[in-house]
Amino acid sequence: MARTAKKAKAVTTTTAEDIATDENVLSIGDVSTDVIAALPAPENIAAEAVGGVEILIPLDRLKKSPRNARKTPHSNETIETYAASIAAKGILQNLVVEPEFGPDGEPTGLYFVTIGEGRRLAQALRAKRKEIAPDEPVRCVIDTANDPFEISLDENVTRSNLLPADQFQAFRELAEQRGWGAEEIAARFGVTAHVVKQRLRLGAVSPKLMQVYRDGGLTLEQLMAFAVTDDHARQEQVYDGLGYNREAYIIRRELTRTHVQANDRKAIFVGAEAYIVAGGTILRDLFTEDRGGYFEDAALLDRLVLEKLESIAAELQATEGWKWAEAFIDYPHAHGLRRVYPQPVDLSAEDLAAREAAQAEFDALTAEWENTDEDLPPDVDQRFAELEAEIERLDALRHAYDPEAVGSGGAFVSLNYEGAARIERGFIRPEDEKTEPEADDIEDGETVIDGVRVNADGEVIADTDGQGGDPAREEDEGDAAQPVSDILTRDLTAHRTLGLRLTLGEQPDIALIAVTHALAAHTFYRGVEANALDIRPMSAVLSGHADGIEDMAAARMLAERHAGWATDMPHDVADLWDFIAGLDQASVMALFAHCASLTVNAVKQPWEQRPRAQRTADRLAAALALDMSQHWRPTARSYLGRVTKAHILVAVREACGDEAAERIADMKKAAMAEAAEQLLGGTGWLPPLLRTAHSEMPTSQEDSIADADASHPAVGGDVDPFEVDEWEEDPGHGHAEDDGMDDGAGFSEAAE
Repeated sequence: MARTAKKAKAVTTTTAEDIATDENVLSIGDVSTDVIAALPAPENIAAEAVGGVEILIPLDRLKKSPRNARKTPHSNETIETYAASIAAKGILQNLVVEPEFGPDGEPTGLYFVTIGEGRRLAQALRAKRKEIAPDEPVRCVIDTANDPFEISLDENVTRSNLLPADQFQAFRELAEQRGWGAEEIAARFGVTAHVVKQRLRLGAVSPKLMQVYRDGGLTLEQLMAFAVTDDHARQEQVYDGLGYNREAYIIRRELTRTHVQANDRKAIFVGAEAYIVAGGTILRDLFTEDRGGYFEDAALLDRLVLEKLESIAAELQATEGWKWAEAFIDYPHAHGLRRVYPQPVDLSAEDLAAREAAQAEFDALTAEWENTDEDLPPDVDQRFAELEAEIERLDALRHAYDPEAVGSGGAFVSLNYEGAARIERGFIRPEDEKTEPEADDIEDGETVIDGVRVNADGEVIADTDGQGGDPAREEDEGDAAQPVSDILTRDLTAHRTLGLRLTLGEQPDIALIAVTHALAAHTFYRGVEANALDIRPMSAVLSGHADGIEDMAAARMLAERHAGWATDMPHDVADLWDFIAGLDQASVMALFAHCASLTVNAVKQPWEQRPRAQRTADRLAAALALDMSQHWRPTARSYLGRVTKAHILVAVREACGDEAAERIADMKKAAMAEAAEQLLGGTGWLPPLLRTAHSEMPTSQEDSIADADASHPAVGGDVDPFEVDEWEEDPGHGHAEDDGMDDGAGFSEAAE
């Protein structure tokens, strides 16, 4: 910039000196008197006009002409541009002036600027900034032969601006041939460096596409979209593949399809600096809000993400002692592993004392400062933060994983939707599971090896069902300790099942415990058959339907609720019944509600035909008075950028009125979505699919029958309670032959 400023000053000085010594240019002292004397009276100027004489006139003797055709004043930006250009290159075009006459017809010595008012104002601005003297000589042409108004109009009408394409390529040549940067070019042409960068980028568009633009085949907006990359081959490839819709956003989307936006979770996690150090490049769109640009090398970015996650996993394994820790970019929902949770533990005497001391100091500070209206002093505010952190740290020690589980279990490290590491602990692989045989099946002196019972001498013990064995012993009296046959076992337990069904149906309080036990056993003890009720809850994984749903506030609240119950569950599923039976009624209902809530599935798949299930979901939402505005809001990312402009306008019109919709109606899609996000924020507007009709649930028999499927075996006819297993073969009823939780192992993997 120093070289540029010096050069500009030299140009200005040289211009003034050249003018002063030019033999064809007279100074005002030499000619002004003669010229003015030779001029006729103002009323006779048209008849006896003179002109074409070049003279140097001091800047402070020039003034605005009242007969200038331009009535709209020059903008400040225009004057700044002229000033920068003159400072760098001097005045390239003479001003055209006419002398001013007083009321008595005598010349005043001042001159009206007929053509060049902008240049006069630019020089006046430079004089005000003390870049030049107030009486700086300005080369002018005196013209009284032409009508001032007409030539002023002619100057602004009969001219042709440089075509934009020529401007773009000219700026490019300045940068390439003279080595000027954007800042230097900006200083010499009175524009911002950003404008120069934009023109340089446009000048770098493929020559083929530039010619299409010259010929009118592309708009400037479309050319700007192509300028997002300087890869000519890619630009031409996208141009050749365009269909009838050539919107700029489509061009931009196609050119950046393989890139990653800087606000993507992967880019946020790695960071632009680390990515560039690793050899990556970032594209910047100079014509739109690109939020940091586009990371070109998606494969490199994925590698950097995985390396950073693996580093976190290794550190986690080393510091916490897990048997394994695996890193994935996306959380592996289908891992199929059982999960354990931290259990309550007693604080040590030292930690308990520290906890009580921290709480006491926190309470004392709160009492001291709670009634003040002023902001807390920095040292007090910092002490509050330190105490809160210490209390949280000590409270976290109240729950810990079983050391045995840590030694045999592991953790998953993945990337969450917000671009931060997500750590999920406590998973047990099948090969690390402890197989503990049922105690009732093993007699004294026997052991089980690979699932085979052997006696103390290592001999295999063969189980018999009483129907085979040694024929010689068939007539023996037998051993009373020997189990009865399988057939008789099934017979007797069937009768017992019938008795349980009848009796359980007469005792709702025990039925609630039994159903809760069945749900909790499947939810918290994956893969363990411990429930007597053949109820198998299924929980659909929602992350496959909505990106980032696991990081929503509602999902985190649900995960915390689940983790809270999981922490309270007994270690052994055999103790689950006593645990639930020992809860008060409100707690049993809360656990029941939590387990039931994980089975809700109101996802509408395009290939599914479940209109009755969807209507039931609507009834459930109405009964719960569900208000989705507490958990979801319309943003460009979540909704507005994924629907048509017509949908956006409907949303704004419903929430903000017709006037607001009209204000954004002419915007482009992306800009409209951003504007609508601001307008809809805080209004509570919801799309139809998320609205809840707060109406009474039907209670009449007619309503119930209307919503029922008459073809279903449970409706319109008697159902044999002993043959309900036949329903399991029908996939339309949501039953499953497995444990029902393979899709996500309950909510513990689906939303934490």
